[in-house]
Amino acid sequence: MPAVVVVGSQWGDEGKGKATDQLGSQVDYVVKFNGGNNAGHTVVIDGEKYALHLLPSGILSPGVTPVIGNGVVIDIEVLYQELDALESRGVDTSKLLISGSAHVIPSYNRTMDKVTERFLGKRRIGTTGRGIGPTYSDKINRVGIRVWDLFDEKILRAKVEGALDQKNQLLVKVFNRREVMVDEIVEELLGLAERLRPMVADTALILNKALDEGKTVLFEGGQATMLDVDHGTYPFVTSSNATAGGVCTGSGVGPTRINRVIGVIKAYTTRVGEGPFPTELFDDMGIYLQTKGGEFGVTTGRARRCGWYDAVVARYSSRINGLTDIVLTKLDVLTGIEEIPVCVAYDVDGVRYDEMPTDQSAYHHAKPIFEYFPGWTEDIFGIQNFEDLPKNAQDYVLALEKMSGARISSIGTGPARDHTIIRHTLVD
Repeated sequence: MPAVVVVGSQWGDEGKGKATDQLGSQVDYVVKFNGGNNAGHTVVIDGEKYALHLLPSGILSPGVTPVIGNGVVIDIEVLYQELDALESRGVDTSKLLISGSAHVIPSYNRTMDKVTERFLGKRRIGTTGRGIGPTYSDKINRVGIRVWDLFDEKILRAKVEGALDQKNQLLVKVFNRREVMVDEIVEELLGLAERLRPMVADTALILNKALDEGKTVLFEGGQATMLDVDHGTYPFVTSSNATAGGVCTGSGVGPTRINRVIGVIKAYTTRVGEGPFPTELFDDMGIYLQTKGGEFGVTTGRARRCGWYDAVVARYSSRINGLTDIVLTKLDVLTGIEEIPVCVAYDVDGVRYDEMPTDQSAYHHAKPIFEYFPGWTEDIFGIQNFEDLPKNAQDYVLALEKMSGARISSIGTGPARDHTIIRHTLVD
């Protein structure tokens, strides 16, 4: 009954989609347990590129049942657009299951997200404007709309009225926007309900029964550890728990059932949006990594901020998530760099920190302390055996493994499924 968790171990965009897709042929269910369509996965299969935002990567693996868990917030229109796009390319999406307890992103929360960010000005968080944060806020404030509510007009209307009582005051009196009409929202949501109905299920029950039957369930995290609302670089974080602990609350599967936790980490570091980033590069090397690594957001198209590998972040992620394995991605991007710096600690006002500062102000002032490793010039694109890597590349990987708190079990040498070195199996 293996239950395997895959989480991002930096600030997102580490290649979780590829990691999940690689495991697809070995698992029975792939579950998205947090976030919404504010993050994206790119998966390359036989030269074909698939960009997923809301759907679990497992939807691309024949025989796998993809599941959207209760911890996800769902923009139903985006869901339908993604399903239609995949179906037009011959992908079977008929097995998708969606938790009835997942929350729905109504259009007024997209509006709230955008106007709030504009209102914050220089203090903005850097959200995607897709209504994720306001929908999680509604969930905590107990005025959210669940998938189940779409099938009962009376309950739906009462919930929309409750949510709009306050939001309309803000929209009209603070943000100078027009009032949102209850009837418009109810009609809009009811119009989306029928297509959704066959997909809705008690997914927590289904997943626990699957584990009881000895089936393999893979839990796929959206966003990443350093964006976790509790353990990330708050307040520049997402609105959900993107760490391994979020699996339990976001899927209804208990912690004693989880067998393995896999952290996905790039061979360098990137970040999208605002917030501290100690190893960030502001020179030509930052542009080089951005260009060679194709570091542009799947969801937003925004250029990602780029920097060197941060072993402090890796150790922190390993500890917070209880990582058993690391998937190291994009090693090939570093080919041709003469000397590769790795951040091994921080300097904060003259004090050395070997572990993550717990004080928000300290982290904002953290300067990286680097160790330097010789690079390599040999082309490693698509290599599948560790012994075929240049010695300097092997030494770099082994040094990261020693610093990062968990074994490096898989190494990405290109974007395709088979551009991978497997050092240790990820599903037993």
